[in-house]
Formats: sequence, C-alpha cells, structure tokens
Amino acid sequence: MKILITGGAGFIGSAVIRYIIKNTDHDILNIDKLTYAGNLESLKDVDQNSRYTFQQIDICDAEALKQAFDNFKPNLVMHLAAESHVDRSIDGPAEFITTNIVGTYTLLEVARKYWQNLNKVKKSEFRFHHISTDEVYGDLEGTTDLFTECTSYAPSSPYSASKASSDHLVRAWHRTYGFPVIITNCSNNYGPYHFPEKLIPLVILNALDGKNLPIYGKGNQIRDWLFVEDHARALYKVVTEGTVGETYNIGGHNEKQNIDVVRIICQILDDLKPQANTVPYETLITFVKDRPGHDLRYAIDASKIKNDLGWTPDETFETGIRKTVEWYLNNLEWCRRVQDGSYQRERLGVDV
Repeated sequence: MKILITGGAGFIGSAVIRYIIKNTDHDILNIDKLTYAGNLESLKDVDQNSRYTFQQIDICDAEALKQAFDNFKPNLVMHLAAESHVDRSIDGPAEFITTNIVGTYTLLEVARKYWQNLNKVKKSEFRFHHISTDEVYGDLEGTTDLFTECTSYAPSSPYSASKASSDHLVRAWHRTYGFPVIITNCSNNYGPYHFPEKLIPLVILNALDGKNLPIYGKGNQIRDWLFVEDHARALYKVVTEGTVGETYNIGGHNEKQNIDVVRIICQILDDLKPQANTVPYETLITFVKDRPGHDLRYAIDASKIKNDLGWTPDETFETGIRKTVEWYLNNLEWCRRVQDGSYQRERLGVDV
C-alpha cells in the first residue's frame, strides 16, 4: 500500500514512519511543514530507504496537497500534523486554530475529492485516519473514572479546543459525505526523539545541565503515559484493521503524577549519570505558579482497542522511561541540535 502521513517529521509521526518502513513493505510519503518541532533528523534511520519520500508542504496549502495526492496516489492517509504544545497555545492560539482546524479542513477536502474520483475497488480500500489527543475530553475529577470513546468533549486549552474542533470536522465529513474516516485519541506520549520543550526530555536535559526542574503547582497533575513506539504500533493496527467510522482510545495504562515522573527520572539519572558532587538530582526540583486552566487528571480506558484489535502496550512506565533516559544520554548531540533560539528551557513551568 501507499500511505500518506502528515506531520511525519514530528515526534509521533516520525515514530510511525520508522515503524512502518522497518516492519512492512509499504511506501510512505511524509508531508510536513517543518515548523520548529519538525525534525528530519528523527528519520535518519529510514530516509535513504527507496520506499520513503518527503515533501515539505503546509497542510493549509490545498494546491500543493492536491498535487501530492495526485502524484503519490495513497491508499491510506494518517493525519498527525498539528500544533501540540499547551503552553504555546496559551501564549499564541492563532497558529493552533490555523493548523489544527483550517489545516485539517483543507486536508479533508483534498482527500475527499481524491477519494471520490477513485475506482470502486480503491475507493473501498481508502482510509483517512485522524490522530488526536485525550485532552479533548477535558479532565477527570475522580480517581477511578476513565475516558471512553463516548466521553463528552470538554477541552480546557486553546490547543485541546482546536483538536476537538478537528475531531468534529472529521466526524462530520464521515456522516455528511460518507468519507471513510477513523479517529484515535491517545494519552501522553514519551520516548526517543521527543522535542525538548516537553516534560520528560526537558527534565532530563535541565538536570544534566544542573538547572532547576520547574514544576507547575504541586505537581499533582495525573497523566497516563504511553511509550511512543507502542503508540506507533497501535496507529498502524488501527489504520489497517480498524472499522470505518469508529473511534479508538489508545492509552499506556500508566497513570503517574507529574512530580512522581520527575522524581523517577531523577533517580534513573542518579544511577546512570550522577552529578559530580553526588548531590541527588531531586534537589533541583522547584515549584512554580500553576498555569491557567490546567487539567488535573487524564486517564484512558483502552479496552476497545484491546478487545476489537488485540492491541496492548508492550512497555510499562518503568521500562519505557528507563529506555527513554538512556536514549537521551546517548543522543545529547541530537538534543543540542534541535534546540533553537525560539525555545527557552528556562521557563516558568512545564507540562506536556
């Protein structure tokens, strides 16, 4: 098959491409605008493969998208291109509205018109897989409730509101036009090649530099953590085996408070690369004023994807986080290269 992937130079998108190229015989066209978080170095393991092609395209550019569809002739589309950082969405929501809403609309229309012109067989095989987030559901106040595929949407930030809007557009295109879509909503990803503004890589790099590890509020926000390579496997299974019109929640079964995540990272670093003065990295933790509208708890019920498609995560948080810390320690040059002038690791607080 031919699979067109948007946002393939991003954290999750690059993991999906690496997985598909290494484990299947499919051809991939990676479409990415290459914003600050897009990094082609994340694809160095596969970028010389004859089944992989990259084009720098903004998903708001309908003409460029149409040409890409016409030339590549995809069987499947996996839509991951998005602005995804909550703090950035609070500081400047306009880019999130443009990319996540207008961009998704533009891609949907180009893909729908392409699909309508396919022959009967290829038309029946075509799938548009929209990759979203659990943040569209808002937060959970209780300690036992879980997000299901039927949970009402209640986004809290400009980022999650823009993703919720894109989800609604995708469902509307299915109901109105019969366009064959599948949606997935995932919990917090972590793992190799994560952009250093996000919680886990930022804590690792700040700790190694001897800088403060700023935590919002009391650090009691709870997230469900999903190893990115587990997520890549799940996304491929959904796009190839999932049922059109369905939504699948993908979670890691690893709920942790942010403060506990940071402490676990510090303990692993104490073991693998202790500070020269042997002072524990936990001493670098500082608490700062919480950010506006900060959701307290996310937790996913991933029983549907397990029961319907047989997917479960391979990594526990304990195994996945150690692999992640080891990867960053072994790839510090990659980390330094992706940091640019617009990114400041000295910030007031950090969360995913």
